[in-house]
Parts: sequence; structure tokens; C-alpha cells
Amino acid sequence: MALFPASALRPGVRKREVFGWAMYDFANSGYTTVVITAVFAAYFVGGIAKGAPWAAFAWTAALSISYAIVMLTMPAIGAWADLRGAKKRVLVIATTGCVLATAALALTPSFAGAPGGVALAMLLVIVSNAFYSYGESLTGAFLPELATPEGMGKVSGWGWSFGYVGGMLTLGICLAYVLWSQSKGLPASHFVPVTMVITAAIYGAAACATFALLPERAEPRTAGDELGAWQQLRATYRQARAYRDFMWLLVCTVCYQGGVAVAITLAAIYAEQVIGFVASETMVLIFVLNVAAAIGAFSFGYIQDRIGHKVSLAVTLVAWIAVCVIASVVTTKGGFWWAAAIAGLAMGSSQSAGRAMTGYLAPPQQLAEFFGLWTFATRLASIIGPLSFGAITWATGGNQRIAILSTAVLFVAGLLLLLPIDMRRGREAALRN
Repeated sequence: MALFPASALRPGVRKREVFGWAMYDFANSGYTTVVITAVFAAYFVGGIAKGAPWAAFAWTAALSISYAIVMLTMPAIGAWADLRGAKKRVLVIATTGCVLATAALALTPSFAGAPGGVALAMLLVIVSNAFYSYGESLTGAFLPELATPEGMGKVSGWGWSFGYVGGMLTLGICLAYVLWSQSKGLPASHFVPVTMVITAAIYGAAACATFALLPERAEPRTAGDELGAWQQLRATYRQARAYRDFMWLLVCTVCYQGGVAVAITLAAIYAEQVIGFVASETMVLIFVLNVAAAIGAFSFGYIQDRIGHKVSLAVTLVAWIAVCVIASVVTTKGGFWWAAAIAGLAMGSSQSAGRAMTGYLAPPQQLAEFFGLWTFATRLASIIGPLSFGAITWATGGNQRIAILSTAVLFVAGLLLLLPIDMRRGREAALRN
């Protein structure tokens, strides 16, 4: 069997187009890896907010506000892009916004200690993360145009695993600069801004390959006014019962992605404050986690197309439950490495599987809209997960071990909500309506 079989692609789709699409995963992964997970999250808490008791809550609040904005706007943006055949055009706008806002994060060390400095840093995080989320949703909407239904797991895995390669490249360059800076005795206020510029530059440069190679296949369906998107969205909500399996998937996604969001947004904080990692060790940890995630996303895509989307996602959720239990009880760095390795494999495979399931159940004429609804679910999850972690930590007097163990409940709920989904029935509904 070929490693990249042409049979996984729709007729007329060239591999260079798939490469261009995968390059967007490559481009934007550096943002989540460096800004949200490995570098800026810890710096925001310890450097800008000066380790205040409310610092972790302020970080999760900024992310939650950005996710709320995306939840309220992305489904309508997706419907608008479908109606006008403009997914690629909106993707360019979202990418530009995220790149510029990420570069602006380089200014945040000057905010530390200044009146309103934390609020201004939060604003830049909100803007950059909102635009990142728009881009992630829109690029996902191209997947069903590229892959056959039988090859959707593989193609999604190709993109997601390549994305982790981009995340590792960005993090590796940033880590090299951080280690050099530390060897010179330079503070975080010096090297963190440089890592933000590096991340923005790689994001923008790699995304250009997407814009050059990935065509817009969708044709405009209406020349109506701006209300057309909202009318289309309301029509979809009225037909929700016809898409009941897709709706069950959204509810399932809210639960399990809430747990994944905890790992993405709070892994560095947990590693440093509970396990005792220093900044350079945390970056190495996240780097290795990305290696495991890339392997998991790539290899699991082939398994997913063989054993089915539903069973594949269920396996990854069981792995996540194990991660939460292990991370809550280990006391050594070596023990935490085991949890991180399993988390990496589960992270890549679960996120890729969820995207492929969404593409499988989405009507071909409403791809951006349905991926917008998927984004609504993932961003709601990104509010529920980290905020619940922060609230439990606060309520237990700073006990993050109890909070991480409680996160397992989200994965258990996702596993239970996965049971009613009938993939064949859902696919038939997508093609019929």
C-alpha cells in the first residue's frame, strides 16, 4: 500500500493541492505550540501578571473571551463563505489578522507593571486567538473537497501530523534562541518577544504556500445581501433533527475537546508549578509531545479509515482518561514524561479523528457552515475545560492535581455521548439534505 495513496483523494485533486492544504496546518501549529502552550502562557502568568493568585484565571479568561467571540461569529462567517464561494478569501483575512496580532505580542514585556498592562496583553491574546480559530475552521472546510469519504481519516491525519512538524520547527527555533539567551544571562522579557516574532514570521510565510497551491472549488450560490448567511444558518438550525448524528457529534466534541483544551492551554503551567519543570525543560517537553502527536495523527488516520471513525475516537478518549489519572498522581519529572507521551499520541489522533468525522457528516454544499458549527463546539469546549480547571484549582486552594483528575470526567462524558452516533445514518442525511 502506498504511503500517500491517490485513492484517498477525490477525482481531479492533485497531491500538490493536498500539500498546500496541509501547509496551513504546518503554518498555524506554531501559534498554539509557542503562544498558547509552551512560551507565552507561562510568561503571561509569571512575567506580565507577576504570578498573582488570579494570573492563571486571567489567562484562561482571555482565551475564553476569544472563544466566545468565535462561537458567536464563526457559524455565520462559514455560511457566508459557503454562499459566496469565499472560503479562501476569508482564510487570507484571518491569517493576516493572526500574524499581525501575534507579532504585536512582542510588545507585551513593556506592559508588565504598567497600569492596564495585563488588560492590554489580554486584548492581544484575544485578537490573535480569535483569528487563529477562524483560520483553523476554514482550512478544515476544505478537507471534504480534497478527500474521499473512505480516505478522510488518512488525509486529515496527513495534515494534522504535518502541522505538528510545523509546531516542532517553530518551537525548536524558539527553544534554540531561548537557550542561547539564558546562557548569556538574558531575562524572559528579552527572549519572549523574539519568539513571538519568529512564530508570526513562520506562520505568515508557510501560509503563503497554502494560498498559492490550494484552489477554491466552491462556486457562489447567491448574490444576495449580508442577511443571506444568517438566513442559511437559521435554516440549518431548524433542520437540526435531520442532522441528529452530527448534532450528537457536536455535543460529544464539547466534552472531550474541553479536556484537550486543558492539555493545550495549561500543560506548561502544570509542568512548571506542580512537577517543577523550568522554562527550557517545559519547551523540550512540549517539543517531544509534538513528536508523539505527529506520529499519532499520521498513523491513526490509516487505522481510522480501516476500523471506523467512531471506534477510533473512542480509543483515543480512553487514552486521555489514562493521561489524566497518571498526571494527577505522579510526583517526578520522569513519571510526568509518561503522561505527556500518551497525551501526545492521543492529542494528534483525537483531534484529527474529530475533524475527519465532521467532514464525513457535513453536507457537501455547506462545508464552511458545518465546520463553523464544529468550531462553535470546540471553542465552547475551550471555555468549559480551562475555566473548570481554573475554578477547581481556585476552589481547592491551588490543588492542580485534583483539577487534572477532574478533567477525566470530560473525557468519560465524551465517550458516553459518542455511543448514540450512527455514522452511516449521519452520512446519508448529509448527502440527502
